[in-house]
Amino acid sequence: MAESFAFAIAEGVLGKLGSALIQEVGLAWGVQTELEELRDTLSTIHALLLDAEEKQATNLQISDWLGKLKLVLYDAEDVLDEFDYEALRRQVVASGSSITSKVRSFISSPKSLAFRLKMGHRVKNIRERLDKIAADKSKFNLTEGIANTRVVQRETHSFVRASDVIGRDDDKENIVGLLKQSSDTENVSVIPIVGIGGLGKTSLAKLVYNDERVVGHFSIKMWVCVSDEFDVKELAKKILKEIKGDENYSDFSMEQLQSCLRNALDGEKFLLVLDDVWNTGREKWLELKDLLMDGANGSKILVTTRKKSIASIMGTFPMQEMKGLSHEDCLSLFLKCAFMDGEEKQYPTLLKIGDQIVEKCAGVPLAVRSLGSLLYSKRGERDWVSIRDSEIWELEQNEDGIMAALRLSYYDLPYHLKQCFALCSIFPKDYEFLNFDLISIWMAQGLIQSLGKNAKIEDIGERYINDLLSRSFFQDVEQKLSGTAYTFKMHDLVHDLAIFFSQPECLTLNFHSKDIPKRVQHVAFSDTDWPKEESEALRFLEKLNHVHTIYFQKENVAPKSKSFVIACILRFKCIQVLDLIDSSFEALPNSIGSLKHLRYLGLCRNKRIKKLPNSICKLYHLQTLTFAECSKLGELPRDIGSMISLRMLFITTKQRDLFGKERGLRSLNSLQHLQIVDCLNLEFLSKGMESLIELRILVIANCPSLVSLSHSIKLLTALEVLVIDGCEKLEFMDGDVEGQEDIQSFGSLQILCFTDLPGLEALPRWLLHGPTSNTLHHLKISNCSNLKALPTNGLQKLTSLKVLEIHDCPELIKRCRPKIGEDWQKIAHIPEIHFDGQEIASSTNN
Repeated sequence: MAESFAFAIAEGVLGKLGSALIQEVGLAWGVQTELEELRDTLSTIHALLLDAEEKQATNLQISDWLGKLKLVLYDAEDVLDEFDYEALRRQVVASGSSITSKVRSFISSPKSLAFRLKMGHRVKNIRERLDKIAADKSKFNLTEGIANTRVVQRETHSFVRASDVIGRDDDKENIVGLLKQSSDTENVSVIPIVGIGGLGKTSLAKLVYNDERVVGHFSIKMWVCVSDEFDVKELAKKILKEIKGDENYSDFSMEQLQSCLRNALDGEKFLLVLDDVWNTGREKWLELKDLLMDGANGSKILVTTRKKSIASIMGTFPMQEMKGLSHEDCLSLFLKCAFMDGEEKQYPTLLKIGDQIVEKCAGVPLAVRSLGSLLYSKRGERDWVSIRDSEIWELEQNEDGIMAALRLSYYDLPYHLKQCFALCSIFPKDYEFLNFDLISIWMAQGLIQSLGKNAKIEDIGERYINDLLSRSFFQDVEQKLSGTAYTFKMHDLVHDLAIFFSQPECLTLNFHSKDIPKRVQHVAFSDTDWPKEESEALRFLEKLNHVHTIYFQKENVAPKSKSFVIACILRFKCIQVLDLIDSSFEALPNSIGSLKHLRYLGLCRNKRIKKLPNSICKLYHLQTLTFAECSKLGELPRDIGSMISLRMLFITTKQRDLFGKERGLRSLNSLQHLQIVDCLNLEFLSKGMESLIELRILVIANCPSLVSLSHSIKLLTALEVLVIDGCEKLEFMDGDVEGQEDIQSFGSLQILCFTDLPGLEALPRWLLHGPTSNTLHHLKISNCSNLKALPTNGLQKLTSLKVLEIHDCPELIKRCRPKIGEDWQKIAHIPEIHFDGQEIASSTNN
């Protein structure tokens, strides 16, 4: 079904063909006529593609025609991308020149003749292929359509309310009662919750898991998502991580894991939730069960599954079979998603139609939420009737109609969101997405549409995520970093929907996969074990051709050898996303610099890599580079400042200073997001940070040797988020003369977090003076053991502050607690204050 993206791809190619740079290069290289003809031909097809995409489901000829068209469009994208690359290369070589003079410099170079001839031939070839495809369009009686390009902007309440558990009070009370029962036969009992997808098994389990009666009944609670593969070793690691926190068990043998797990649970009354179990093999379950039997009497394992056969294998209590919600409860949930509070009373006709839509959802909450969210912004009777009477309800369904509801929601998406959603299929089920990482991948694939010169592409990506959240395509949002970073998941049925609409373009493969479609563009590897002979893995790559994404789904899937990476580089010249996170090799090959189209390179958590080749700095299109937690990496590449498109950079190195070199980080004028983490030798950040004029997010974490920050950090006028965490030697010395604070300090700062900083004794003066006092929205101070005073008079100056959090600061808490009722009245303008686990804003504001 991936042919449904032809319109969006054509839109992108037309946009590039219309750019001033492409037109000028085309004129100079003698391919202007070819490019103009290519644009004219594509324009005639473009207007018909929406109609073609709607008709392809019932017309295989149209589907085949769209597939052929997309192959040509991808080739066109790659060619135009090379034009852009050469322009960027010349900009680096002749830095300081204008784009025009740079292009002319390149044009006049005799060395470029062969390149110009080659590119001219490729453009001509693409135009001829497109002409042949365009000639066939008359066969299909297609009509012009209008694209749905809107992204609904609204409150985020719909996806929060959609997560409310409605109509499950009896189920909850029943399971809580079972969890509190003891057993005469065995210490550890298993309670299975069974039901079809979308009924809310996980939501019910969460409701029970967090119930106060349950929390107080067990000494240890663990939540583990199992999903597709029941791997005993991986599950043992997950359970131990739930018990022990951040301890790393990645290198433990099974013998070590079983010993640690049995010791951790010995004599403890525990609750373990195994969510979303699919395995039907009794042997694997018994192998895991043996490791869990040392818990105290009354320990419980709560299992959620779609399959009764699994419940019969695992359960010691009778299975708790979930039924569909009552019509009344479904309608209540639907109204929460489709209307604002009480708004439904204004629309009695829509309420009647909504009641009929709910009837079709067969009591499945996910279906109800999906369609309710879809209709939230629509108040026209025609829109509601079209959902009620859609032919999709008549298609053959599994899961009692749920997929019909989800497909209706998918078809209602704007075309660019369809692409973004479908690309999520390469991630495994139950994957925890991180907002800025997903946005970076969308950016790398060119899926985020620009909304003008002043709109940041990352902000547009945030709008995309929020819209998919509001439509219930994403769920389970959790804030990670004071509102800037957050995670979310996809329901497994929604993941199935993404797979349906993304194939054959997006595929998850293993090294034994056969009959791989020629049109595959985005590949995820899922193998837990590599072939015994590496040559088998290298031969497998020969089955793939025009791949733009390589992604490894699990830690032990990522490549362990440099030769595999070399093979990928040689094979996939047009690759845009290469995610090698959790890989294990000592050196990145020099040939990495040949990947002209690469925009995302992930190297995080490679514990062996020692050096990045300087050739990596030739990746002028690269937008995202992550090598955090690469503990053996010596230093940054010499010419890293040449990576002029870089927008997100995560760093771990052994360097003492990061900004000392002229062609280093200080030259990255496009950088938006910088994280400096686990740099154990980093002592100072020298002057030069002020040149990062576009930097919006700066995170400095776990740098125990860092003594001081450069004063130039205050000149980052675009900075919106500053997080400093785990820098135990860091002292805040303002260097400003009292009364002469730098009015240029920051200027856009909205979120500030100070965490685990024993050297922080008082808040820096720049926080309370200058532009920051008018821009700061969120201030968090945590685990700062020597912070002695909080200037409540000064905090009055933070007029825009909405959230103030102070946790685990013993000196401050000891000194301030007696004055809460007195001095803290002075900052009653702050809506939300959390002080030592106590929320006190409500009392001061009343």
